[in-house]
Amino acid sequence: MPSHQEIANLIWQIADLLRGPYRPPQYERVMLPMTVLRRFDCVLAPTKAKVLTACAKNRSKHKDAALDTVLNKAAGQRFHNHSPLDFAKLKGDPDHIDKHLVSYINGFSANVRRIFDYFEFGNEIEKMREANILYLVVSQFSDVDLHPDTVPNSQMGLAFENLIRRFNELANETAGDHFTPREVIRLMVSMLFIQDDDLLAGDAVRTMLDPACGTGGMLAEAQNYLRRHNLEARLYTYGQDYNKRAFATAASDMLIKEVAHNGAGENIKFGDTFLDDQFSGHRFDYLIANPPFGVDWKKQQMELKREHAKSGFAGRFGAGLPRVNDGSLLFLQHMISKFEPYQPDKQKHGSRLAIVFSGSPLFTGGAGSGESEIRKWIIENDWLEAVVALPEQMFYNTPISTYIWIVTNRKDKRRKGKIQLFDARDIYIPMRRSMGDKRRKIGEGPDAEDGAEPDQIAEIVKGYGRFTVSDRSKVFCNEEFGYTRVTVERPLRLRYRMTAEDKARFLDAVPHLLDDIQEIDKQIGREPLDDWNAVALRIATILRKRKTRWKAPEHKLFRSVFTVTEPAAQPVLADKPTQFSDFEPDTSLRDFENVPLTDDIEAYFEREVRPHVPDAWMDREKDKVGYEINFNRHFYTYTPPRPLEEIDADLKKAEAEILRLLREVTE
Repeated sequence: MPSHQEIANLIWQIADLLRGPYRPPQYERVMLPMTVLRRFDCVLAPTKAKVLTACAKNRSKHKDAALDTVLNKAAGQRFHNHSPLDFAKLKGDPDHIDKHLVSYINGFSANVRRIFDYFEFGNEIEKMREANILYLVVSQFSDVDLHPDTVPNSQMGLAFENLIRRFNELANETAGDHFTPREVIRLMVSMLFIQDDDLLAGDAVRTMLDPACGTGGMLAEAQNYLRRHNLEARLYTYGQDYNKRAFATAASDMLIKEVAHNGAGENIKFGDTFLDDQFSGHRFDYLIANPPFGVDWKKQQMELKREHAKSGFAGRFGAGLPRVNDGSLLFLQHMISKFEPYQPDKQKHGSRLAIVFSGSPLFTGGAGSGESEIRKWIIENDWLEAVVALPEQMFYNTPISTYIWIVTNRKDKRRKGKIQLFDARDIYIPMRRSMGDKRRKIGEGPDAEDGAEPDQIAEIVKGYGRFTVSDRSKVFCNEEFGYTRVTVERPLRLRYRMTAEDKARFLDAVPHLLDDIQEIDKQIGREPLDDWNAVALRIATILRKRKTRWKAPEHKLFRSVFTVTEPAAQPVLADKPTQFSDFEPDTSLRDFENVPLTDDIEAYFEREVRPHVPDAWMDREKDKVGYEINFNRHFYTYTPPRPLEEIDADLKKAEAEILRLLREVTE
């Protein structure tokens, strides 16, 4: 029996036929659908005659879905093909193989036809026909034996995953829409399942959703994990994606594998997760995702704002909406909305999720922003269990820092009220051959495909699982990531002075106040005055004696024209004093202090602010609570500068070397 690696290599060799009409990153457009087609052809071969007989007998009695149900039963699978053609017969007419191949695909049940529609395989058939390679490709595939007796479902699933991974490594295009390296997926899955031996024991049945499933790699690895640890347990996987080829690939993978590991229905759905939630109302035991980060959601903005305003926390995005240029946190909220309640007495064991983020969701957005409100909601509900920092240069098309968040509504007792930060940024091995921006990988141990490696996945998982404090692992109380954004005000201080230029400028705007201004100018004079409160009182007295009433905008214009801020002037009394101060605040001097939730705000103010600005006060009505996770701050290690003597010695050494080289040139 060939190994999955050998099968994948055999199919990979056929891809050489595409060289020329196709570039290597485009090979997957042909090779993945052809692999699916050949596998289905081999699977259906034993019952082909039975299906054709059933089709002839029932075609007039049943239509569409009803006919598919009858023929699927005859085939003994979740799909069938009622075309008289197969791969052997396709080889019999080279001149018309394109038409026969299309006819053969149209003979499948609706679920398979839909997959090939999303593959857009009709375009590739025509392209291969024009390049005169279609017959060669079909002939080569017809010689590959993918019958279940030769290649069991488990091996075929692994082989298909291997091909998906290889083609994805070639075809990555943008940083925000990329294939997740296998070792990252294995790490995420291991952390998801680390404490659930009891829940996954025996013949347990669990469910998992990936709302941005791509080609299904994360779901596949989760099933592989469970298969390695417990053959009796079943993990039904569900996914959704809006990329047509990715959806078709993931849906094919699910059909290729055993029914026992994929439920009874079509678990992979096509559509925009935000606008067309295909699993609305469903709950899952596990959720996993590597959503596109740094990708905007302008197209969905109007609808999501409507859902946020209308449904609040009864919908998916009650906590808030992040800025429109990065929708990562929208995926996290969507996933949390799929959590199973934690009610052990009702056999509801809660949910766990793992998600890959860039650094932005950790700290972007101040108190009151959408991002901060989302973090606040998650942390105050005690759902964030851990954040693991991964090495840079781990992904194929982005070198940026990435992090795995573990979020759950069923924390262990020892983890309740706490968040673990684990720094794995220096746990990696350099790749012998870089692939785009991917120059590092996490060692997978004896399971590595390119030879034995250190088992760095196990090292990270064990460090995370121990939940102890070390140089790599820090444990904090939830509130240590929160702060109150306090508004610090200082009094407005104004100097009054009337000049001819300012007088003319004011009267240009309100010429009808000429007589009043002349009287004010006469009585108050033009010397600078540093007490606006006294000046304002004198002006009010003058206007009252003249029986003149100015409108509010005219008073405002007068002050703006004839006063300037002056630090040495007296503070301006507010028209409406507050409980915090009798003075009017100077908005240009307004400042903000982020006071940790673990600190007493009044004590913090007296200690950190009052000594520097004695006239300041806090406007506590404007307080906002925010949350951020500054990972680098918690793992920063101070490195003292080198002694000056060492630096001087190095400079003198460098100068001497330069002089020596110059002498060699001039001699």
